[in-house]
Amino acid sequence: MNVYLLLNNPKARSPGIIKPSFLFSFLAVVHNNRKHAIKKFVLFTVILFAANCASAQQKSIKGKVLDTLSMEPIESVVIKDLQTGSKAVTGKSGNFMLKNAKGDSLLVTFIGYKSRQVKAIYGKPMLIELEKGVITLKDVTIVNNETLKTYSALTNLDLNMQPAKSAQDLLRLVPGLFIAQHQGGGKAEQIFLRGFDADHGTDVNLSVDGIPVNMVSHAHGQGYADLHFLIPETVSGYDFGKGPYYTDKGDFNTAGYVAYYTKNVLDHDEIEVEAGQFQTLRVLAMINLLSEKVKKKGQSAYIAAERLYSNGGPFALPEHFTRYNVFGKFITKIDSNNRLTAIISTLKSDWRASGEIPDRAVSEGYIANRFGSLDTAQGGHTDRTNVSLKLTTNLGNCWTMENQLYYSHYFFNLVSNFSFFYYFPTTGDEFRQYERRDLGGYNGKISKTTTVNNTTYTTTAGAGSRYDHVYPSELDHTENGQFLGYLQYGRTEELNVNGYFDEAVRSGNWLFNAGVRLDYFHFYYQNLAPDSDTYAISIFANANPNAQKAIISPKLNVEYTFNDKFQLYLKGGKGFHSNDARVVIGNKGFEILPAAYGTDLGFNWKPLPNLFINTALWYLYLQQEFTFGQDLIDQPAGPVTPSGRTSREGIDFSARYQLTQWLFASLNVNAARPRYIDSAKGNNYIPLAPTLTSTGGLDFRFKNGINGGISYRYLHNRAANSDYSLTARGYFITDLAINYTKKRYEIGISIQNLFNRQWDESQFEYITQLKGETAPVDQVSYTPGVPFFAKLKVAVFF
Repeated sequence: MNVYLLLNNPKARSPGIIKPSFLFSFLAVVHNNRKHAIKKFVLFTVILFAANCASAQQKSIKGKVLDTLSMEPIESVVIKDLQTGSKAVTGKSGNFMLKNAKGDSLLVTFIGYKSRQVKAIYGKPMLIELEKGVITLKDVTIVNNETLKTYSALTNLDLNMQPAKSAQDLLRLVPGLFIAQHQGGGKAEQIFLRGFDADHGTDVNLSVDGIPVNMVSHAHGQGYADLHFLIPETVSGYDFGKGPYYTDKGDFNTAGYVAYYTKNVLDHDEIEVEAGQFQTLRVLAMINLLSEKVKKKGQSAYIAAERLYSNGGPFALPEHFTRYNVFGKFITKIDSNNRLTAIISTLKSDWRASGEIPDRAVSEGYIANRFGSLDTAQGGHTDRTNVSLKLTTNLGNCWTMENQLYYSHYFFNLVSNFSFFYYFPTTGDEFRQYERRDLGGYNGKISKTTTVNNTTYTTTAGAGSRYDHVYPSELDHTENGQFLGYLQYGRTEELNVNGYFDEAVRSGNWLFNAGVRLDYFHFYYQNLAPDSDTYAISIFANANPNAQKAIISPKLNVEYTFNDKFQLYLKGGKGFHSNDARVVIGNKGFEILPAAYGTDLGFNWKPLPNLFINTALWYLYLQQEFTFGQDLIDQPAGPVTPSGRTSREGIDFSARYQLTQWLFASLNVNAARPRYIDSAKGNNYIPLAPTLTSTGGLDFRFKNGINGGISYRYLHNRAANSDYSLTARGYFITDLAINYTKKRYEIGISIQNLFNRQWDESQFEYITQLKGETAPVDQVSYTPGVPFFAKLKVAVFF
């Protein structure tokens, strides 16, 4: 009941009363009184549900905003009463409710669409259509939004100005998120965000249309998130959040989350061909399957497919990277209150990899140059097929409900060699990670938004489940890609059941959001390795193959919007990342669900009509850092040991400035101080954790169809090991894109690494022993970054 008391306490209306200590007190109280807090929260929600249903009568304007061409709803549109200045924002379904309306005219604005002034209609729902137009920062209006989409202005602008052409581009749209590819183009990227080396997804929750991307207990690493099944041209929007503050996001949401959404309707059919250096060729086709007449009845269907081939760079061992993607989406209205969305997609990918190269390999003549290979058997294959069915229901009386079922079939096979001849001097240290997986799950939520006595309440209750069955799950010792023996072999089953309550209360300039999430996990790992596998026998000997754990994650967020130019926000919450089932069982259930506690203090600001700034100070405490040594199994035959407690604090800064009608500037600077808590000073650096990153650029759009931009990526030097005796070298890379876009076609050129800088895309500390060496060496190994890389494209629209 604390949120209600705050709203009715005159002293609580002072912006200065909300302090970080209040957030930590709230989290501590909920954690220490979990059962009592849940009962209070549920009681409060039930009472509020009843109150909302009984007393939502007042003068207001309701309606829906649609895209003129596709007739699809538009989210985050701002509707402003020109007389009173009061504002409303459309939700995911395009609906809005403007309370306390008095004026005769409304101003409707959204980035990338022509602003409209429309006549206000009272007593019946309005239907407003917006037509796409020029992009202008004047259309950015700062409002408090019950969905807590703090960064919506950035996402809407960046996706319009920097269209993504690859999965890497999609990830780089998030300010402060850096990626690295280190085993050929088909492997999931390594992710860096907010002082985390999140490996391939341990601390960043990724999803596409509600389908989870992260893989639990993956053969290569916990949280492995391969986004390559997403065709970038099908993406209509994305949403991201930093920190563990969102009740609908569970496992791996510690550093943050990124959610992508695909288009419901194609603006046009398209065929595109892209060709470039290193034998790169990409072909894309996107085709509407239904007529315009049928689409007007509420149905849509399209299919998209791509084929990519590339050698990835001037490697002595060509990558022969091949990827096939097919994606289909069908939407139909079952009746006036129910809408069904069906999605099916499939990915198949093969590649070879040169792997990581120790610094000394070139200087001492083991290979001719940076693009050589010490083990030519490295490479992989993966495929993934996804199916999703989602039913969206309007229950009436301001209630909506969503129910989604999803299923994925997955296969992964990767051969790697990081230490060469350190553990097995005769046959070498090459190993294979292999798995087959079936996963399925359910996402559901019911929500209601209504207004009582000038206060808007948005109440949401959600539930979900996910089951992963992995068999076989293998780590094999190999030589030239051929099986020699098991290092680990077994069956994994993992179940996650979750539920959450979330209440957002908007009154005047204030927005309060409180929520709590409950997650239950059951882990099962059956060791199937033969008796000859002494490592597996020792680690899993006498271990109970089952483990279970539940965790409660409270959240509290506060926003105060002074006006449409300045907003202050304070966020606090608890999140977690689950541990790998093999680690859970092998370590007798130790640290199954390490928790993360964080807080953000930030603001959104428009000091000028054409300038938008977002800045946040943040802190995050983590009970257990995830480090996997030389890839999950620490040197592949060594023990798995959970790492210690860590803390991170930092500052995020983002600015977008429109210099002229056709020229835009962007800047992101992200600084962090990541440290181990229990280690001595000087030996407490977190290996590979980024400390300073920056991206920025200039984007241009002329009325004659010429558009593009020049951008940079900067990653500062950072510690490669815990005492900083080894350094992971930073880089500064510049990219260029120029297009000529007309109604029926587009011609373009893109150049990565415009100035042909030598750089290292990924770096790791490995103990390696090369063939012929008498002793191992502790040194940084690297994957060279791509040199000057130009591509041409031609697209036809019809």
